[in-house]
Parts: sequence; C-alpha cells; structure tokens
Amino acid sequence: MKNILFLIILFSNVYLGFTQVKNIQKSLKSNSLDTIPSTKNSAFQKNSKSKTNKDATIDLYKIISYKNDTTYVDTSLTIRKEYKFNYLRKDNFGLLPFANLGQTYNQLSKNLVSNRSLPQFGARARHFNYMEVDDIFYYEVPTPLTELFFKTAFQQGQLLDAFFTVNTSKQFNFSIAYKGLRSLGNYQHAITSTGNLRFTTNFKTKNRRYLAKAHITTQDLLNEENGGLMDDDISSFVSGDEDFIDRSVFEPNFQNAENILVGKRFYLNHQYNILVPTDSLSNSLSIHNVINFEDKYFQFDQTSSNDFFGDSFKANSLRDKVTLENFKTKLIVDYRNTTLGNFGFGLVYNDINYGYDKITILSNQLIRNRINDKVLGLEGNYSNQIGRLSFDSELAINLSGDFDGSYFLAHSDYKFNDDITFGATINVNSNAPNYNLLLNQSNYINYNWDNVNSFENQNSLDFKFEFKSKKLLNLSIQYTSIDNFSLFALDESTSLIKPKQVEETISLYKVRLDKELTFGKFALDNSLLYQKTNDKSESLNQPEFIVRNTFYYSNHFFKKKALYLQTGITFNYFTEYFMDGYDPLLAEFYSQNQTKLGGFPRLDFFINAKIRQTRIFLKAEHINSSFTGYDYFSAPNNPYRDFTVRFGLVWNFFL
Repeated sequence: MKNILFLIILFSNVYLGFTQVKNIQKSLKSNSLDTIPSTKNSAFQKNSKSKTNKDATIDLYKIISYKNDTTYVDTSLTIRKEYKFNYLRKDNFGLLPFANLGQTYNQLSKNLVSNRSLPQFGARARHFNYMEVDDIFYYEVPTPLTELFFKTAFQQGQLLDAFFTVNTSKQFNFSIAYKGLRSLGNYQHAITSTGNLRFTTNFKTKNRRYLAKAHITTQDLLNEENGGLMDDDISSFVSGDEDFIDRSVFEPNFQNAENILVGKRFYLNHQYNILVPTDSLSNSLSIHNVINFEDKYFQFDQTSSNDFFGDSFKANSLRDKVTLENFKTKLIVDYRNTTLGNFGFGLVYNDINYGYDKITILSNQLIRNRINDKVLGLEGNYSNQIGRLSFDSELAINLSGDFDGSYFLAHSDYKFNDDITFGATINVNSNAPNYNLLLNQSNYINYNWDNVNSFENQNSLDFKFEFKSKKLLNLSIQYTSIDNFSLFALDESTSLIKPKQVEETISLYKVRLDKELTFGKFALDNSLLYQKTNDKSESLNQPEFIVRNTFYYSNHFFKKKALYLQTGITFNYFTEYFMDGYDPLLAEFYSQNQTKLGGFPRLDFFINAKIRQTRIFLKAEHINSSFTGYDYFSAPNNPYRDFTVRFGLVWNFFL
C-alpha cells in the first residue's frame, strides 16, 4: 500500500511539473527575489468572479514552523544548499555518517542542552532521520507547489523525497510528502530501507478568529545490522590490501540481525482568538490548545544468538520489542500587548505508557515490564522587543506524577546595526534519563536492567554567547555544566554494554567560528569548532577540533544567465579521540576508552548547477581515500565511506 501511494504521489507530481513548465515565462534568479508567473486557474480563485492574481513573487510561498516563524521557498543555489544536500537534508557539520546511506551518524559534538521535562524514547542512533514535531512545517501558497529531491545511494538504491502542497482557498492549505530510501551498501548485510510519510494542513477562518495547524506522520526506519568488521579483519582493511578493496569480501561479526524504528503521530495545534489582532502591532487574547498523540516502537530481530552480545536466554528467533504510547495535551492562554510583550501560561498533561509485554526475573531480581505515568505540569512563555533588543523565554515544570522535571530557556538578541547582532542564551534543565537507560529487557542476559528507582535526574546549566556579522564573522562561545550525566558505556572487564550515571559534575566548553572569505567569484567558507571537556570519569569523549573548509567558484553562464554554476572542494577533519562505539541491539552509541580513532582528512569535490528552478548536484566523495591511508572509521569496527561519485537534484514546480 505504501509503494502504491508513493507511486501515485510521484507520477502526479511529475505530471503537474511538465504541465506547469509551459506556463513559466521567466526563470528565477539565484540571488534576487524570484517571480513566478500566475496562471488563470489560481489556487486562490474560488469562482469565475474571482480576479486573476498578479504575478506571484516567491515570498508569497510561505513556510511556517510549529512556532509560527515564517520563511519562504528558497530556490537559490548557495554553499549552504551544498551542505544540506544529504540524507538528513540538514547541515551535518559535527556528524560522521556510517558507510551506507540511511545508517546512523556518530556525533563528534554532543549537545547536552534540552528543553524537556520528561525522558525521551531510546534507540537514539535511529532517530537522526525520525521527524519530530519541530521538523514538520506548514504552508501557504498562491499556486500549487511541488518539490522533488533525488540522490543516488550505494549499490542498488536511491533516495527520493517528493512533496506537494496547494491552497484550495486563502483559508485552507494541505501538503503531502514522502521520503523514501533503499540502499544495499558496499558491505555484507547492511541494507537500509526507510520511509517518512507526512500530511499537513493549515487552516484559518476568514475573520482569523480560529486558526489550526495539524499533521499526521508515519515513519519506519529499517537497518540490517552486521556488528561491523571482525577484529581480525581490521588490519586487512587498514593495510589497503587490493584483495580487500571489494568491501563485500569482508565477513562481518554476524549476518542475521536487523532493527527497526516505527512511529505514528497525530498532532493538532489550534487557537481561538478572543481579541482578534488587526495587524502585527495590535493587542490580542487567545486560547491555545495542542493535542499530540504518538505511538512508536523499536524492535531488534535476530535469527540465532551471537556471542557478540554475550549470553542469551534462548538460541533462536530472538526478538526484543519496546513500545511507547504518549498522549500529550496542553491548554495555554496567550496575551499579546504592544507595550508589555507576549505572555503565555497554562497546563500540560502527559499520559505515558512505555515498556514490554512480559516481566523478567534475573538473579532473583524482578525487572518490571512497564513505566506508566500521568504527569501534570505548568508551561509558560514570554517575549518582547524594545527597540533593538528582543527577548524570548519559556519554562515548564512537572507538578504531579513519578517524573520530576523542569526547564527554563531564555534568549536575547541585540541588533547593534544592520550587520552586527549580539546574542545570549541561558538554559537550566532537570529531567530523568531516557527510558531505555531506566528500563530495558532483552533476550540477551546482559541487556536487562531496572534503574527507575536508582538513577537520578540529569541537571544541566548552559550559557551561550553569540556574535553574528556577515561582513566580519559568526562566533559563539558556550559553557555547559551537567550533573548525573547518564549514558551507555563499555565495561572493560566484561566487554559488554551497561547504562552508567556519572556522579561527578562534567563541564564542557565550546567555541565555534564561521567565516566566508570572498575573492571575486571565488570564496573560502570556513567552520572551526574547538571543544574541551572537564571529565575525570572519561565518559564524555569528543574530538578537540572539528574543521570544515570549502574553496569554491561561482558564476553565471550563457545568455540571460541561464546557468548558475558552483564548483569546489571541501576539506573535513577532526582530531583523534576515543570515538564512541555503536551497539546495534540498542541502536545506541556507547562510551569507550580502548580505541582511539579519527585524525583522517576527507576531501569532497563537487559541481553544482542551477537551471531555472532546478538545482543539480554532482559530488566525488572522499577522493583522497586511496592515498591518505585506509585508517578511516565512523566507529570502532565500522569503516567510513570509500571514494564514490554520487549525483542528485532538487526540482521545484510552480503552477
């Protein structure tokens, strides 16, 4: 059924695309406000009495976040688009991908800051491509809009993200999108198959008394797991022996396991305006309600047990499955005043059901099967702008239930002039560790624990200062302090993975600098991150330096600047450190202090072009792999990608 739906979306989008090409009379310019000619059958025309729209500019194609921040469709080709042309469709600076597309990423720089008062679902290594509430956007468009994203994968596969949105009237918009991937990979038993289906709608009454945004998502992220290379094969990989250049000859630790993360979510965010704002500067009073129901599970399957995970309760047909049903609703009263600012305050209710279908008794100790809790809390927010100074803050605290938790987040910006902005952020957070750190059951004996009553809340304090200037540079300085840091760690005595909570306070310092230097049609884009950890327990391991430099050339070609071209080379590097290992049974990374990895350069050569609304991307990845040494790994026993050439495109259609 999913494949049929996907084909319908794809062919309908292609048909609409070819139809609209006849209507486009002007090409979009890459560095100016784009203009899209209208058609007689505009989406905003309800009947024959409606007036024909004037030419629709690109800023009318609005993209709205769940917080109501609004941007518009961007069809330009910039170096930022090059950084985002990947599986996640985000800038992955600080993330190190595994060998196959759709596998996980090792975090070279960890973010210990959160604005949560409750634990998260586990299997965090499988969540990089799991779309959360803040990853879903809503739309308002004068004419139908389609976007096709395509990129080649590794061996017998491809990545496609198809999107379509339309306004049936000025009041109602809906969108539908599907992101699908299948990739065989270069190593044995490493197939990835993922799908992200999302449907959104955006509605408002004519008098703007009632507004609503809603979305439905269904997501399934499947990975075959092989445990990486066997220890005896590491030397063969690093040596660069010609007999092993064909990566399929390597025999992994096992070839009979896979894990999958599946989630479904219904989200409704609506409000009723008691005092309707006449413009952005008028006062308003509204009642705001959010309903969010999410049902997800993580499952690990293995046909027969393997010593890689230790002893097991049974030898064949192993299945570990954990589920979470989380119903969340909140009722907030919002008041906006042109002088006093914007206030919001209300109640939040969470109904949590996490766990397994059976109990386990291990060494005369009962491992419970469920965490059930009903949490009632308070939420509030305040924002205001006074001259050049803007301020945003939000807070939450749990009032009842088994989980204690709270957070406070405040951010302020001061716009010194049109180019320079100073920013400061403070975050104070206290919440329980993730669910799988508190409770886990498995067919493997070592992976059973109950820490619900023994693990304390993680408490963090974070300060961040930012300086932003397009002419000068972007600079951020961050300090984070965390107590009771909770993680998975390798037990060196048993070589098995266990949850761990660090008693000592851990301090983390980060300094990031971003600067682009231009020389006519040439440019050098630089990103540098320095981070230092004060961690006596050696649990929070990160490289000291992460560097990315891109030297590229940009120019228009042919008559009327029909082709816009960018070509260049990107250099990535991070210093050697005790890199986190990957556990496929938990789909989690764990801390280890036995193997140092890193310190290898990565060079990518790219040629990108824009023709009308189409951006074409061609990249030769890791071109230096054969002459700078084969000591490149994404995690212990898990090699990084070899040299490969991949291409793709992003194509927008405006009807």
